[in-house]
Amino acid sequence: MTSRTSPPISRIIQHVLLWIAVIVVTLAALYPFLWALITSFKSQRDALQPTIVPFVEFQPIMDNWNAELGPTGQENFKALGNSAIIATGATLVAMILGTLAGYGLARFRYGIGNRNLVSWFLSQRFLPPVATLIPFFLLIQQLGLYDTHAGMIIINATFVLPFAVLIMRDFFAEFPKDLEEAALVDGANHFQVFLRVALPIAGPALVAAAILCFTFAWNEFIFASVLTTRNAQPFTVKISSTGTVRGIHFGFVATRMLLAVIPPLVLSLFVQRYIVRGLTLGAVKG
Repeated sequence: MTSRTSPPISRIIQHVLLWIAVIVVTLAALYPFLWALITSFKSQRDALQPTIVPFVEFQPIMDNWNAELGPTGQENFKALGNSAIIATGATLVAMILGTLAGYGLARFRYGIGNRNLVSWFLSQRFLPPVATLIPFFLLIQQLGLYDTHAGMIIINATFVLPFAVLIMRDFFAEFPKDLEEAALVDGANHFQVFLRVALPIAGPALVAAAILCFTFAWNEFIFASVLTTRNAQPFTVKISSTGTVRGIHFGFVATRMLLAVIPPLVLSLFVQRYIVRGLTLGAVKG
């Protein structure tokens, strides 16, 4: 009969420190949402009370939610609709172009080097968007797309396209070529192989890339604040427009913040398993 030895003290300390770190990081990540949830039920007077702990004693009210979702808040629904149109359109454009580009980078070789092309797409994520604000502003004005959904879709698709290209390229690079070669032997061309063989199996990667593209397009603020005024103004700009001569109404800010978080959060929950599978493709070799 063997005796089980207890783990060493150092390992116990490591586990305790690890759990403390996890709890601290989790609380830091959830604090803004907790603040927004509680502040959305506060009056302006209670919201202005200087305190780090947001759930100090106060009288909950529904005034903020009634104002934002009632007849006086109809502009919020229009802004949410604009955000949905822009984010969905940008995601569709980025996914169509990104899937084709990702497949091409995974299956074909180009004179300038595939690695250089991948590095170029990756570098687009390091480029500060504000550095291209003035050129895009002039271009959108010349094209007559100022304050239009089409203009914002083009801008957002440009910046989320690298996500689609890189994720789909990694998926197709791991995809076995045997099925494609069999289809080529049967007489199919490369586009037919892509459309009928590779694409139907790329579901998890497509969902993961689409969610990332949608989320980033939904949260875009810098270009929206400059290139829209009323007709195509998304909800991110609406969140920042609560300031008045009497100051910022933090109850409205908190309520609009929660309204902005709900759509991508619900969408992510529905396709959570596809996101995990898509983002971990190629992570384990064996």
